[in-house]
Amino acid sequence: LLFPVSNLCGKCRPRDTDLLQPSLNFLYWSLHQTTPCSQQRAVAVLLSNVSLLDLLQKVLECTWLRSPPSEPVYLSPEDALLCSGWLLVASLLLYQHRYNTEVHQMLSVDLTEVLNAAIFRKKKPILLLVSIMQFLRSVLRQNFSSSLLVIVGQNTTQGATEPQPSLLQDAALHPLATQQVFSLVVSLQNLLVHKDLLLSQAVVACLETLLEYLYIKNQDVALHVASQPWHRFLLFTLLDGGQKSLLQPAVLRLMTLFLRYQSSNIISQKEISQILQEATEANLAELPEATSRALHLFLCQV
Repeated sequence: LLFPVSNLCGKCRPRDTDLLQPSLNFLYWSLHQTTPCSQQRAVAVLLSNVSLLDLLQKVLECTWLRSPPSEPVYLSPEDALLCSGWLLVASLLLYQHRYNTEVHQMLSVDLTEVLNAAIFRKKKPILLLVSIMQFLRSVLRQNFSSSLLVIVGQNTTQGATEPQPSLLQDAALHPLATQQVFSLVVSLQNLLVHKDLLLSQAVVACLETLLEYLYIKNQDVALHVASQPWHRFLLFTLLDGGQKSLLQPAVLRLMTLFLRYQSSNIISQKEISQILQEATEANLAELPEATSRALHLFLCQV
């Protein structure tokens, strides 16, 4: 089925939402809900379809061309198609890298536009933000060096008359600029305050991947970002309400992140003891899967 469906997508235009929406979703789930052997073949089929990649390029570009909706709560058919496009491209990036699949045509994405979508949001629906952050995680995990993707709008330090500390720091984080990193972190913190479960999971995952990328590129910047005092205020905000609120998945993953980067000014022995106490009092068998997984990672980090 991948052959006819992918060929059908390649014959469509981005405005053919009624046909493209279920088709892209089918391609996405075909990648994820299959055996590793079939998955490798599926990636090869999709990446060999030049017309499909052309279509995906146009769909991604519609993200910046569309005017923000007046009501961001409801997902329009156009926004739903954008979500499917970003999620499919993020998956193709992941599996192309995993299987080292041959690429017949590259996709081009403006890094500045991607970052601005997360930093400024512009009334974008939550699911679209989640999809774009999933894509951002994929490129961060590959250090912006995928053979499927061309990054444009990169930060550059050319033209400087002498090497300044900020420019040297930007060069170490290339293609990100230091200011972009801090703006993105602040935006992710603000998004967590919304306390939306799906959004919180995506934001914390993006923050985890961002810090991993920064730690490889420049450990000082990574540790500086992880130890920002605002993180502690963010934790207090997330803990506002709920007797067992320390066992929220987002809170546990944030605590794990601060432990990993030894941010003792954000999480202290007192918070660690409180989490351990709540875990001993909870019925572990009844915890949601996301909470159990987050608690497991926290205990391993401790």
